[in-house]
Amino acid sequence: MKQYLDVLKNVLENGIKKQDRTGTGTISLFATQARYDLREGFPLVTTKKVFYKGIFHELLWFIAGDTNIKYLVDNKVNIWNEWPYEAFKKSADFNNESLAEFVEKIKTNIDFANKYGNLGPVYGKQWRNFNGVDQLEWIINEIKKNPFSRRLIVSAWNPTEIGQMALPPCHTMFQFYVTENKNGKNILNIQLYQRSADLFLGVPFNIASYALLLFLVAQECDLIAGEFVHTTGDTHIYLNHVEQAKLQLSRTPHKLPKIAVKNFTSIFDVKFEDIEIIDYEFDAPIKGEVAV
Repeated sequence: MKQYLDVLKNVLENGIKKQDRTGTGTISLFATQARYDLREGFPLVTTKKVFYKGIFHELLWFIAGDTNIKYLVDNKVNIWNEWPYEAFKKSADFNNESLAEFVEKIKTNIDFANKYGNLGPVYGKQWRNFNGVDQLEWIINEIKKNPFSRRLIVSAWNPTEIGQMALPPCHTMFQFYVTENKNGKNILNIQLYQRSADLFLGVPFNIASYALLLFLVAQECDLIAGEFVHTTGDTHIYLNHVEQAKLQLSRTPHKLPKIAVKNFTSIFDVKFEDIEIIDYEFDAPIKGEVAV
């Protein structure tokens, strides 16, 4: 994962200090790009332990078109909890519950979860129902029928619904690109455009998530998973993550793991337990607070 570390180093050395929506402050650099070839291994950051269980559950949640955190909470994935909790704190039902108490209510009270666990029309809604269009199903069918199309695009940025989202999409659109392979199956590649990239905490998740998406779509379309190209707009390190980023840069990357999906029949039927990471070597976790 030298590519990721190169971006991290570039932002630390060449970024500018910039204020942000959360009030935390960032070191920011505009417009970066990194390329990860899945034929060389699965791009899961190795210079700290990454919570890949959360990444995989989140992606399956997107694919299912779900926008309520209950599925994630039930599977002990807490990466989205802060946003609905902040909304709950502004409601008439709020009675000084802590975040942990809020999460427990989501887990144990379905009516409460239905009322306060929804994030609005975020990623899953847009992928599966963008103004009535199931973009994910459409693009898979299009890759199968017309693999060399230049229109293989899915957008999560829906201006008509941005105001209803707990958090507007950071990873805004992705495009597939098929290349011919005279020695066997053709190769499927993907490019993500991410408008806002939390480089220390979020980007390792984003890399692994879209690499897994590429792998699953390639399986669905009987293609080889090739390159994930990650293009980012406002690429930033929060000021309270600077020391953690420096620590990570002091470490030497390990060999990349492999990924496999057991009993694959369809991307829409994959379960978490079907996904296997093989030979993941990593350094100790490095903690950082999420900026909300």
